[in-house]
Amino acid sequence: MKMRLHIALSVLFVLLAGSCSTESIENTNIPIFENAVLVEQELLDIVNDHRNELGYPSLVFSKVAYEYANAHNDYMIVNGSLSHDNFSSRASSISSEVNAEYVAENVAKDYPDAITAFENWLNSPNHRKTIEGEFSHTAVSIKKDAGGKLYFTQLFYR
Repeated sequence: MKMRLHIALSVLFVLLAGSCSTESIENTNIPIFENAVLVEQELLDIVNDHRNELGYPSLVFSKVAYEYANAHNDYMIVNGSLSHDNFSSRASSISSEVNAEYVAENVAKDYPDAITAFENWLNSPNHRKTIEGEFSHTAVSIKKDAGGKLYFTQLFYR
């Protein structure tokens, strides 16, 4: 009887563990949401103006980083939450594609415009450090969810 209980508990554990496993983002079909292109350009200009005022060079737009920022915004919209989920994978992919030595990311949501997102990032020491960091390239993706709320992802690398 003890042996049967042990086997039954083992089978139950395997079934529960398998049902709770998380699927990788690569295997998930995530819809593509609309970009707020004018807001993206505005935020990129605001960030570069801020950096220039401090004597730092402007960041160069990166198409590679833009693709990953777009995909992350789509992921956040589908999940309905702000996150840095899968950042290690994004950073590793960007590093491989453009030979970057360091990658960083700022995310935000629910801000009505570029300046509000930027000001809130500057009020956060970690986000400010990224904006003012020793980076050479960036991309800003801003997308709208079905309700019109904005999601922001800015990737940086050097």
